[in-house]
Amino acid sequence: MDHKSKTAYVALLRGINVGGNSLVPMAKLKKVFESMGFKNVKTVLASGNVIFEGEGAGRDALREKIEGAIEKDFKRHFDVIVYKIRDLEKIAEKYLFKGIAVTPETRLYATFLSEKPRGAKMPPPSEGLQILSVKDGVILSVLRLVPGRGTVDLMSFIEKEYGKKITTRSWGTVLKIIKAGGENIG
Repeated sequence: MDHKSKTAYVALLRGINVGGNSLVPMAKLKKVFESMGFKNVKTVLASGNVIFEGEGAGRDALREKIEGAIEKDFKRHFDVIVYKIRDLEKIAEKYLFKGIAVTPETRLYATFLSEKPRGAKMPPPSEGLQILSVKDGVILSVLRLVPGRGTVDLMSFIEKEYGKKITTRSWGTVLKIIKAGGENIG
């Protein structure tokens, strides 16, 4: 199959290399993806972001294949969410963070859902958390750090409202994934 018929994807693994837990070497993870026949495999940061080219399989089929291979190799299950790089680019083009005053206390996040959201509530802005959008399987949110409230509180709230089959990345990480993945698009 020629290069143009392949699609650039990113696999987002939940909960690896966070706080010293579930340590997974990126070089080994890359080899697992290559062993599945994916091309142009590269990792972005050490937080479980793997860019690869695959033939037009559906996201669920790719997720199942990747989760199975990772579990076989690492002897542990990790939830995986798969997105086309083009879909991430479309989200970034909308840039819903526009107009948000970024300060040292501001964090911009994208939370990726593996399932359709069930009617989750929006937290009041006074709690320091603002959800800007829940669309196309991605929650874009702003966290303003206040005494006694941090990133863990955001994760707990979103997990409680949207379930555990999610993974969150800083907006800066999403932009790095898009940039690295754009190099895979012919």
